This record gives sequence, C-alpha cells and structure tokens, in this order.
Amino acid sequence: MVIVDNIVGKLYPLVINEGIKEHEINEWRLLGQEKDSVILFSWVEKGENLPPSTHIGTYKCAENVFKKIFSLPKIENVIQATINTDHTLLGYVIKTTKEDDEVVYRPFLVKIGENCEEPSCDLKIERTKQVMIQFLYYKRSILNENPTEKLLVFIHEECIMQYTLTNEIIKMVLNPDKFHVETMVKIFLWAQWDAVHQTLYYIHHRKPIRSFVDGEDSDFHVCSQNSNTSPTLSGMQFHDDLPYESVLNIPLNLPHLSFAETTCNLYEDDTVPLRIHNCSLDLIVLTDPDGGVCVCHHYLYQPVKSSYKLEDEDECPVNFAYSVTVLHHGCIIHCVIPGIPWKQAKCIRPLFMFYGDHMLVSIPSLCIHLLDIGFLHEPCCHIVLNDNNTPSMDLNKISLTTIRGLGDSNFALNVPTLDIIDFHLPTKELVDTFKSINSLENRLSILHYLIVHRNEAEAVVELVQFYIEQQIIVGTPQIFKEFLIGNCYASVCRTLPSDANQLIELLPVTTQATGCDVEVEVNEKVRVCISQDALWNASMMLLSPQQRVVPYRVDIWVKLWERLLKNAKSKQKFRPAQVAEKLLVSLVCYQPEALSRSTTPMSPIPSSNLTNLPKDIASIKNPVGSLPFYEVESCTASKQEHIISVNLRELSMHLLKQSTDNKISRFQWQSQTPMHVHAVATRYVGAQLEQSRNLCQILCKACVKALCTEEKGFLFIDQLPEELRFILFTTLEQYCLAIESIAFPLPLGFTSFFTFLGYRTLEYDIFLQYVQRHVFELQIDVMKIIMTDMDDTTENIKRKLSLLSFLPRMRAKRLLNQWHHPVSLMIRAREHATNILSGVEGQNVRLSASQKTTKYQLGNEKKLKHGFAAFPTHDRLSPLDTFLDLLTAKASLNELDFGLLIEATISSIDNVY
Repeated sequence: MVIVDNIVGKLYPLVINEGIKEHEINEWRLLGQEKDSVILFSWVEKGENLPPSTHIGTYKCAENVFKKIFSLPKIENVIQATINTDHTLLGYVIKTTKEDDEVVYRPFLVKIGENCEEPSCDLKIERTKQVMIQFLYYKRSILNENPTEKLLVFIHEECIMQYTLTNEIIKMVLNPDKFHVETMVKIFLWAQWDAVHQTLYYIHHRKPIRSFVDGEDSDFHVCSQNSNTSPTLSGMQFHDDLPYESVLNIPLNLPHLSFAETTCNLYEDDTVPLRIHNCSLDLIVLTDPDGGVCVCHHYLYQPVKSSYKLEDEDECPVNFAYSVTVLHHGCIIHCVIPGIPWKQAKCIRPLFMFYGDHMLVSIPSLCIHLLDIGFLHEPCCHIVLNDNNTPSMDLNKISLTTIRGLGDSNFALNVPTLDIIDFHLPTKELVDTFKSINSLENRLSILHYLIVHRNEAEAVVELVQFYIEQQIIVGTPQIFKEFLIGNCYASVCRTLPSDANQLIELLPVTTQATGCDVEVEVNEKVRVCISQDALWNASMMLLSPQQRVVPYRVDIWVKLWERLLKNAKSKQKFRPAQVAEKLLVSLVCYQPEALSRSTTPMSPIPSSNLTNLPKDIASIKNPVGSLPFYEVESCTASKQEHIISVNLRELSMHLLKQSTDNKISRFQWQSQTPMHVHAVATRYVGAQLEQSRNLCQILCKACVKALCTEEKGFLFIDQLPEELRFILFTTLEQYCLAIESIAFPLPLGFTSFFTFLGYRTLEYDIFLQYVQRHVFELQIDVMKIIMTDMDDTTENIKRKLSLLSFLPRMRAKRLLNQWHHPVSLMIRAREHATNILSGVEGQNVRLSASQKTTKYQLGNEKKLKHGFAAFPTHDRLSPLDTFLDLLTAKASLNELDFGLLIEATISSIDNVY
C-alpha cells in the first residue's frame, strides 16, 4: 500500500480558471462513477464576493477532462450523484441533519444546462433510511427518436423503484407526479449497483427452497430472524431494449446478522460501487467479464457469546472475519483473524479487488491477503503478507475502493483523502514474506505464485537457495516438489500449441490440496485462519442460458453458467503419485544390465535427428549449465529411461482417456486428437527431466558455492570439507526424496554421485542401512571406487562381501573378477564348481590375463611345505584329483577353468596353514 498521487491535485488546476482564481476550493467528495467511467465529484467554493456554494462536476480520467455541470446556491451535503447516458440529466442525494440529530435523505433531479444553475426537481422522498439513485445506461439507437430515461431509486429496508421519463416529460418542467413509477423490489437489506454490467444485486428474505439431499450443509441455508425465511442474494440484469430479468438467487449464510441489526443503524454512504446498506451488513460483489463472480462479506463476532455491550473504546478481543464466495468455482473461502481489540476492529474496512488471477484483500494495519480465485485451477494457493505501511495511519481515514480508469488496474482510491494508492506487490515483498513468515503453506503458495503466475525465475532460485542456506529440514521436500511441479506446468504452458490448450487443465499445477485448513502467523499479534467449503449444486442458483430473455445471449451470466457446468463435470488432473505407485512394482524387477535401450524422447539419438523433435525436448540433449558430476551411466539402460517411459505411458493414457470421454459437455471440450495428446505428453516428460536437472544444479551451487574447483564426480566429493559434504548430502537426500515421491527422473550420473557422497559422509553402518533400504544404488562405477578405497583388512573384506551381496548377479560377478584377492578366487571357484555339479550348461571359459600367465607348478617345494603336505594319503593330490575327475564327468574339459580351481584351492590351503 503506497500512496502515489492525490486526485485533488489533478482536479484543482482544471477547476480553477481566470474568473475564480481567488476562490477557496475544498471539501472534495466522490459522488459516483458511471458505466462510461465518468466520475462525479462535488466541492465547495468560497469567495469574497460570493456566498459559499456546492458544485458538482464530471471527470474523465483517460482524457483528463473536468467539467462543472451543476451548482447549488448554498453549501449542501451532497453524498451521491448520477448522470444519464447523454449527460443531460443529473440526479443527486442530499443528506441533512435536523435539530433532533435525525438524519434525512432527499433525492433530486435536474436538467443540465449551460449556466449550471437549472432548478432542481424534488422527487418528494424524505427518509431517515438511506436513499440512493442511479440512471440506467443503454446504447442509443438512431431509429429511436424518442428515447426514455430510467432512474432507479433505492430506499433502504423499504423498496427499489424504477422511474421512467419519456422524451416529452423531459422536454417539459420536471414533475415527479408525471413520472411512471414501478416498484421492482420490496423490502431489502442490502443492494449494490454494478455499473459495468448494468446489474442490480440485492439481499432480501425469501422462503428457502427445500433440499432433497440428506445432511445439507448448514452453512448453505441459514435462516434469519424469521425461521420461515432466509437471506438470499438476487441478481437482476438490465438490457438496452429488453425487459430486465432475475438471473441469480443465492441462499446466504450471514453470521450474526440479527444481532448486528439491533446494535447498528449507521450508514457509510458508499458511492463507488454504489451500495445501500447500514453497518450491520458489509458485503460487496465483484465481477469479471469472463464469468467470474465473487461475493465478499466482512463481519465481526465475539468468540464467546456474551450479553455484554461493547463500547467504542473497549479493548475486548473480537474475531475479524470475512468470507469470499467464489461462485465460478462453486466454493466459499472463510478467513478469520482472532484476537483483534474491538476499538480497532470496528474501524477497519477491508478492500476487495481483483489482482490478476487473484483477489487482493487489504486489511489496513493487519495484513494483505492474496486469494487464488482465478480460472486457471481450483482455489488453493492463498498468500498472506504483512501490512507494514498502515499501522501508523488513522483507521478512521482509510476507506478504500477501486476506481475504473485511473490507469493501472492495481490502483485504489482512499475515499476520505482521495489519495491514489498503488497495491502492486513487488517481487521483493513476496520474497521477504517468504523469508519472514514461517508457514510452510504460505511459502508453497508464494513459490507457486512466482513460478506459475509471474514467471519470476531468478526470485524462485533465490527462495530455494535461502531455504537451503537456512538448513530448514521441515518441509524441504514439499518446497522441492512445488518447484518441480510448478515449473513443469509453466514450461508446458509456454511451449504448447494453442489448439491443445484444453489438455493443460489435466496437468498437475501445484502440490497443495484444495480445501485444507491453513493457519498463518503473520506476526505476534496477527494470525490468519483460512478454511474452504464447497457449495452444493451452485449451478442451480443461476438462470440457465435457455431460460434467458434472449436464449444463449453471450454475457457474464452465460459465461458463469458455462464455467459452473464445466466444474460440475471437471476432469481429473494427472497425479504423479500414480506413476510412483507403478514404479514401486516395476523397479523391483528393474535390471539395468538386462534391459535394452528405451526409445523415449530422452533416449540418446544421433544429432542429425534432433531437428525432428520439438525444440523444448531437443534442447535437453545438450543441457546448458553444469552439474558437479558427469552425466553418464555405464549400464545398458538407465533407471532414468525407465522412469521416463513409465511417465510417458501413464500420462498419455490419462490424457487420452480424459479427453475422449463421451459425456463431455459441449461447453467444456473440443475434440483432442492423439497428436495433441502426444504433444502434451512429450513436452511434459521433457520438462520433468529439465526441471529435475535444473533443481539439482541450484541445490549443488547453493551448498558449495564457496568452493572453487574444476573437478567433478568422485574427485569433487573428496575435495569437499567435511561440513560442506554433510550439508550437500542432507540437501540431496531431501531432493531425492522429493523426486521419488512424484516419480520424476534423476539426472544421469546422480545415483552414483549421491551414493559415493553418502559413503564419504556417513558411518559405514548407517551407509549400509541406506543401501539395504534402496536409498543408495551400488552402480558399477561407484562400487569400483569403494572396493578400491577399502583396504583388504579382515573387517573391510567382510564389508566388501556384504556390499557385493546386495548387487545383481552379473554386476557382482564383474566386480569379483576385478578384485584380486584369495576370497574372490574362492568365491568364483565355488560358483564355477557349483554350476558344473548342478548341471548348469557350461560356457567356454575365458581365462583372465593373470590366469593365462600363471604357471601352476604342483611340485613346488613351498607349496608342498605349506599346503599339500597336509594331505594324509600317499598320493598327495588325490582329493583334488578326485574332485577334478568328478567335474570332468559332468562337463567337457574346455568348460572347466582348471587354473581358477587350482589357484583357489592353493589359496584356501595357504589361509589355513
């Protein structure tokens, strides 16, 4: 909330002219704004030779043009005004106070002349209840030579009337007795005029519609004082040349309405938008031309019911609450800020305004709330920010509203001071909030907002690095998952063909669930509690397109109907968890050495074929940037390829099934071909690998950014100080956990790098537990260096054998062949003999280089002394000969590795003696 200008500074030079430079001009007041964005103001002029007087003028912001249209002979308390389409008639309301402090409202009508001093026509309405008036706007037709003017007159808690003025009546002296009057609405509690869409909203009591559904939500139908009626919000749509029609009827839940009516009968006189209500019911309806409708209700209540009457300066804590009924999503969002002193809470009027895909709720001196209510996805990622700008301001002088035409859509107007306030939330403020407010849900929402809605890549990297630098463990995987899911979605949205856009709705956009209760502690004094409920059958509240005055006439209500119908038949988004479930089964049978290379879009292919792939996938083949390990794997088919292929298959099937449902409404989907499905699926799995690699690079840089080295892989780990090594390991452990939970592929080479990092960081017993639980994967490259790193002591031999037991058969055999140790010889010899004796078909033995050069001299004196002398028989080699005879009976000579068997036997005897 930053004051950027004052509208009086723009108006004052336009009002001053050569004839009245000496006049004192003050007491500016906002009187209203019309459909054509013209704003009406009043001001008071005082001069030496002229008595003080009140004047009314119009201001066009876009053209910066101000025009005085009417002057009253004396100072009058004009609180509201309206002007017709041609700017020939002006209606205004005067509020006066009698001697007994009774407030009276009186509406007037006047023709606009050149001298600005035409006589006013008193509509002969004098009420202590609030009275407002409003001209209807319509398109002028050349064929209609005698247009009529229609004026709405609102009398609070009494009626809403429509005055019709024909062209003949307008040409004569205005006389209210000749106006045609029609009562449109009888007793009402609240009303609002939407000038843009020419819609009248009002709340009245009506008999509730009985529901045949058992256990109906109590928040949906709540009766007021009369048990036979309930407050209902109705919408009346006006047309240019057609009758008006009632398009909306919403049963409301208005907390403590009956209590408030008995304690509050004060009026705020809100003119933009034009609202008729007392302080017992602060409610506003916001509409979007694309079919978005939000009903915002602000109220106060005591957490514990009490008969104690609150005084103005009472410090008794109350709950500051507001709800937003997001009609286009069929849900209601409740927000409660408990423990606010009554004398402060009663002065606060929140501002509700659209802010891109969100709704901004400004609560002066407390906080700013950013509700995710856009059409992109279901409401779930709500952001709470601290309000650091208004605690020192007088809350009685803060009454904010939105004005069309001020320039930026994020501008608001403070009505008491006419200050123009910029509510644009800079990225820095969001980043600071992420760092200062320790709510995980709030941090996830900010991350989602910066990724999906603002595309602020640098800020997102800063937030992830901050999270790592603070060594925050709680919620780290959720932060990583939100980064991956959000960036994948945003990446696909930027590269997807326009004719496949409908499939985007089936992709995951955030990790946060819809409808969960959230509590955010902004500071020591402010705590925001957010909850969300679904509306039951919201489309029943709305007039269907075929029931309209002109069936299927495109306007905001038809668009809203289509969105409600679409949400009622909403498609299920793709869940990464369903791929993770598939992988739990398939990875059990995963054998990299036995699989052939897959043919997914990420498979290594000749560079000449890259031109045939989509650009976003082809670019992944030569990724920009570097990781602290070599992105290669020595196995035939990597685990990365397997995960990608499963993702591609599952996502393609999901998109195809959801987009070809026979029950799809014609409002919701167009035909999606398999080519569209293929385009979305390939781009998404390509984005998965790209973002997985991107996050890994960010995390590694954040952990070891102070280390300057050109080494990679295992040498890089060896050069890390122990402290940095531990930080890097814990970070990558959280990263690995996040990746596996949403079934994203890991970069090539990461598995071995992470395993060796754990080997260097953890104690061996803990390292072994990670291996047993399949957190670490013992690939051939990492096993080679671990086997070399361990000395051949008795303890390390046991460790090597333990690690080898976790490996697949072929991988363990390869490592045993390269381990030149007697234990390796004995294991390989026993396995070789077992295979022969068990009848396994033998293979031609290929002796190793060391075996080929070894000469087995059985008569060697050293061998006789230490080994063969132990045989008790006369033929010292008879047991071995007998065993070899047994083997040759089972297999041919060329299938036996005599050298291996003899050397293993000698090594065994040497170890014994």
